[in-house]
Amino acid sequence: MVSKPEYSTSLTLRGPSSVVSRHPHSFSHSSRSRAKRYNRSHAGGTSYIPQNEFPVFSNSGDVEIVIKAGGHENRYLLHRHTLTRCSGFFEASTSLEWSRGAAAAAAADSTQDDLNRIAEESDGGAHASAAAGGGELVPRKRRWRYELDPGYEDGDVPMLVQKEADAPLDTNGIMPNGTGSLFGGPVNGNAGTPKTKSGGHNHSSSTSSTRGGFFRSVANLSLVPNTPTPADQHHLSQADQDLLRDYDNLFRIFYNYPPLLDGVNIADAYVQCKSLLTLADQYDALVVVGPRVDHHLLQFQSRLWKQIAKYPISYLRLGYLARSKVIFQEALIHVVGQWPAGERSLRAALPDSVIEIIEDKVDELEENVTRVESRLFRLNLCTPRGERITPAASFLDWLAVSFFRQWLADNTSCPPSPPSDNTINNRHGDRGHNRNGNTSDGSSRSANSNPGAIVQAGSASSSSSSTPPLPLASLGRTFRTLGSANPSAYLSHDECKRFLKLSPELYSRDNLRRFEKRIEELKAMARDIVRPLMGSGLELEFGGRVAEGLGYLTCTTVRERDLPWLVE
Repeated sequence: MVSKPEYSTSLTLRGPSSVVSRHPHSFSHSSRSRAKRYNRSHAGGTSYIPQNEFPVFSNSGDVEIVIKAGGHENRYLLHRHTLTRCSGFFEASTSLEWSRGAAAAAAADSTQDDLNRIAEESDGGAHASAAAGGGELVPRKRRWRYELDPGYEDGDVPMLVQKEADAPLDTNGIMPNGTGSLFGGPVNGNAGTPKTKSGGHNHSSSTSSTRGGFFRSVANLSLVPNTPTPADQHHLSQADQDLLRDYDNLFRIFYNYPPLLDGVNIADAYVQCKSLLTLADQYDALVVVGPRVDHHLLQFQSRLWKQIAKYPISYLRLGYLARSKVIFQEALIHVVGQWPAGERSLRAALPDSVIEIIEDKVDELEENVTRVESRLFRLNLCTPRGERITPAASFLDWLAVSFFRQWLADNTSCPPSPPSDNTINNRHGDRGHNRNGNTSDGSSRSANSNPGAIVQAGSASSSSSSTPPLPLASLGRTFRTLGSANPSAYLSHDECKRFLKLSPELYSRDNLRRFEKRIEELKAMARDIVRPLMGSGLELEFGGRVAEGLGYLTCTTVRERDLPWLVE
């Protein structure tokens, strides 16, 4: 009978006695050490500086930008594909048609295409032959360099100017020591790779050069800060600080970093946003910068609405540049309601397309006001039998209607202008002529002998006495008074009492009570008529009521088709 071998339930592997006895946990300890080294963070350390991050992409950047102001210098090494996507200026200036050295760029692209085609056809064979021949083909990459030109006169606007910077790439993408450019070589210089006497590459010298170049690039990056230190800000003028801040915010937005703008003081934030938008307009980058400015300002909420109510013209231009529907709409409603206040400033600061939108909205508002005004003048009361009030039917009620219409006429038209000196002299001459009763030839003429002249004189006097309507801002105050729920806003108890006392035979307590009741009926009807003008499209509202202090109309409606950047 064959017995089956017994298998052990545990299997123990033993290593050499020296290893097992001295390092029982060497495997786990080494794995933990590797894990610690792999997960080690460089945050907070003083020896680690990022080499391929904003504002200097030393490994992949191909556009160098130098901003100098007041002795301070900011350097950027950015990417052409990012700049051209965000700015029309960079798209045009780096194109083959307009960029400097276009022929060299085309040659570089042709060389790159040839190398790619060789690599695809021969794959590894090309590398082998190149190694055997002792040479290496390094593609030449196009570089661009811009410097800020401050101009030569006081009125000149600082502008980026393209400089020659078509230098070949360093094989390691490093910035050597002592160069005047972030590209890793002189502006127009050529960097080569050291070779041995036999024609092959010297790997040891290349490795040491790489290590030395790395530490030199770290040192150079630490010498190029893009944020002025407090000591630098002390020596820089405010204009230079603003210039450096605006360019830094512009490039930060290009790379999806939040701009450094004041988030506490809305007045300072407005100045910074306006300056940034002006710079973005200069480089055709409003489409990218505008939403960032809009997002920053909208965080102020109620403080922003109050500032727009104080300075609507300024915020209308800012909203137009920022492509902000909310800010532009809020400012446009204030501008239309106060028209023609600030018309000259608006025409000087805004393009014709915006002025046309303002004028269209003013015309719409005036048409609505005219319709409402005509209905107000047609208001009338009725007798208990449903007949219209006439002096014969009810003289007291007719007085109430006349009193209301007189107040409406006085508050919807300009006050009559005082007569001029010529008019007064003519009147005195006419009186002397009538008093003497004689003409120049000594014949007598009656004043009623020429009825046509009397009609003409009457029409002339009526046309001269007619007054033009009030501007929209003043009409807005009148209609807001008519739409007020306060019973003493106009035609109060004291006014009615003084008016009725002008006819002592009509004045009594019962008549005064009836007169005030009829005036209240007219007020209620007028309140319903002006209700369409009491609406508001403003964000500046609290509990459905427009903030106090706005006497003009704010019922203008701004739609998507009214936004000028969509129409353009």
